[in-house]
Parts: sequence; structure tokens; C-alpha cells
Amino acid sequence: MTSHRRSCNYKISGGVLLAFKIFRFNCCGLDVHKTWIFACIGLTDANGRTEYKEKRFSSFSRGLRDLAAWLASYNCTDVCMESAGKYWIPVFNVLEKTCNVILAHPKYTKPQKGNKTDRKDAKWICDLFMCDMIKPSFIPPAEIRHLRDLVRYRFKLTNMLTGEKNRAQNCLTVSNLKLDDVFSDVFGKSSRSITEYILAHPGETFDVTPFVDRRCKTPIEEIQAAVDGAVSPEQAIKLRQCLDHIDELEKHKAEMEREILRVSDPYLDALELIRTVPGFDKNPFTAIQILSEIGGDMSVFPTDKHLVSWAGCCPRNDQSNFKIKSTRISRAGSYLKPVLVQVANALIKSKKHPEITERYRRIKSHRGHKKAIIAVCRMLLTAIWHILTDLKPYTAEGYLAPRPVKTEKILTTSQALNLLKLRGYVIKDDLPVTAS
Repeated sequence: MTSHRRSCNYKISGGVLLAFKIFRFNCCGLDVHKTWIFACIGLTDANGRTEYKEKRFSSFSRGLRDLAAWLASYNCTDVCMESAGKYWIPVFNVLEKTCNVILAHPKYTKPQKGNKTDRKDAKWICDLFMCDMIKPSFIPPAEIRHLRDLVRYRFKLTNMLTGEKNRAQNCLTVSNLKLDDVFSDVFGKSSRSITEYILAHPGETFDVTPFVDRRCKTPIEEIQAAVDGAVSPEQAIKLRQCLDHIDELEKHKAEMEREILRVSDPYLDALELIRTVPGFDKNPFTAIQILSEIGGDMSVFPTDKHLVSWAGCCPRNDQSNFKIKSTRISRAGSYLKPVLVQVANALIKSKKHPEITERYRRIKSHRGHKKAIIAVCRMLLTAIWHILTDLKPYTAEGYLAPRPVKTEKILTTSQALNLLKLRGYVIKDDLPVTAS
């Protein structure tokens, strides 16, 4: 559904002439809360006069259906609301069937201080939306949203597993059991069997040979010395609970992964394209995690730069009076950015992709490791946008082409001074010339 635009340059509200162009002559603003939803419809006539219709609805399913019917009675199909926690999701799910629902970040709908109520917030959102002053957030289709929920829950389970394993390792460290020094995986088959025997037979001296896999390269003597510790009854109880919790979490994670694979089955073509990008070919869940965040339709991002900015992999705009105050990246992409950083850190250690390692080394030499990693993340995300747009697998030919040489090198005074400082020069003021 498209927005309605007319050649009206001003908005009249309360007898006051406001110099704002009206883009939507029939739209609604919603102030969503846990229990109540405050709605305000703005109806603007040909003379620019706006009439408001306000009503409060319950957040129960019946109330949401009443809200949809109330909007339909005024032929209102353009709706805007801010993202308030998770309370907006049921509203969005009901209204997206009949309306063009826009979700806005709270920073774009922040009302004036000292003049704030729930009804005024709904009217304020309606006015901003009416004048096209709200930047919409990207909301993927329902199928991608369902996949995203499952993938994010798997991410939470992984974090819980990591925390629980750290607590179990702390128990072993306190008990002076040096299993992490002799085994690459403390929770592997050999190490786990030794730990279980220690918990079942506290204080007993035993031979570790029957528990160690024959493929283990660590000498038996070192493993025997590593288990020469003492587990207190309190630490044994804590360790037992940690191990049981780890087993339970791994079971839940395995079930969640099977469900994720089932839900992602319709997107196999897009996943195969993403897995052609370096770093995404080994673990299938890495590609699924990327797809669940950005979706498979790249038409919602006009250019690759829009996708990079949405993911928070580029410097934010913070400039005043021709002075750049900050070049930090934004906080966007809290689930997407960690995956890209993890893949980038693995790629810079590999020799299979010189186009990536060369870019990393070139940027690191004058900007540092962190900025170079973010540059690699941007490179990967740009490649994903192009392959999903063109429906062609990844190739490194374009990245390996020689960079064009600049015939003219022009620097401003401040840029020249910064360049000299980076190269180790100390800038001093000109010394006064004394007459001899």
C-alpha cells in the first residue's frame, strides 16, 4: 500500500498555520503499551485542515481486532507506531494483514519534554507520520521473523552453554584438577569420563588409562599428574549441577537446530549463495543466522551502503561546523555484527583469501585492528548484498584487481598535519626570526 500525496504545502492545527507539507491525508499514530493502545487518526481535507479521531483499545486479541475494525471504518490504511519492547509485535501481526504498518525507532518519535501523555504521544506520532518525518524500520516478512526468533534463541542457548562451562571449569580450577592443560576440550569424551569418575569416587586414587582415548596425544603420565587434586563436597555438588545443566542445554540446542533447519528449508537457494562467501561455507547455521537478520529480498535496501549502515558496520554521522566529532560505529546490528566479527577474525588468519587479508593489513597499518575488522565485516556484508541481488555466487576477481592510481593527490591542511603525526613527525610552531 502506497502513501497518498497531494499538493498541499501547509497544515492547519488549532487555528495555527504550520509550515509542514502533508504527505498522508489519512493516517494513524499508535502509542503502544502493555495493557492499552492509544490510537489517533489524522484526517486532512483539501484546505489543509486536520481533524483528529482518538480512541483507546485493549491490548487483548479482541481489542486488536476492534482496532483493525475502527481503522477500517475510517478507511485508514497507513499506521505508524514506535517499537516499545515486544508489545508492538502482536499489534503488528494483526494490522499488517489490512494496513501498511510502519515501525519507528523511539528516537524518531521523541515528544517534547513537559508536555507528554499517552494521548498526546499518539497524536504526535500521527503528526510526524502525516508530514513524512519518521524514518521506518526494516521489518522482514513473517516467515523470516519466525526464523529469526528461533535463531536468536539458539544464540541465547549458546551463551548459556558458554557461561555454564565456565562455571564448571572454575570448579575444576579450584579443585586443582588441571584437565584444561592436558585436553583440548575439557568437556570432550575422555575428559568428561574422568570428571564423572572423580565425582562418583571422591578422594579415590585411580588409573586414567582406561578413560583416555587412544587418539589422545598427551602422555598418560601428564594426564595422571593433572588429576592429582581434591574436590570438596561443596565443589562436587556445584560441578554436578553444572554438568547436568550443560547436558540439558545441549539437548535443547540440538532440538532447536533441527527446527531451524526445517524452517529454513524454503530458503536453500539463498543460503547456498551466502555460503559461497568466505567464512560462511563451514557451519550452515552461520549462513542461516545472516539470512534470518537481513532476509532474502535485498530490494528493501536500495544499495549495499544502506545494508551496511543498517547493520552498524560503518561510521555514524556526527559532524558540526565542518568538524567530525566522532567516527564510532553505531549500536545497530546487535545480533548480526557479532557473527560478522567472528567470521572476519577467522578469515584474517587464513591464507585462502588474499583479497581479505590484504585489505585487513592495509587498513590495520594506519587505522588499527578494530577498524580493520569492521572494514572486513563491511566487505563481507557488501558481497552478500551483491550475490543476493544478482543471484550469482561470490568471486574474488573484483577485489584482486589493481587499485587505480590517483594522478592528483590533494590534502587539506588538517589532513596533511594528521598524516605527518601518524608518521611520527612532531609539529611545532615556526620559530621567530631574530635580527642579527
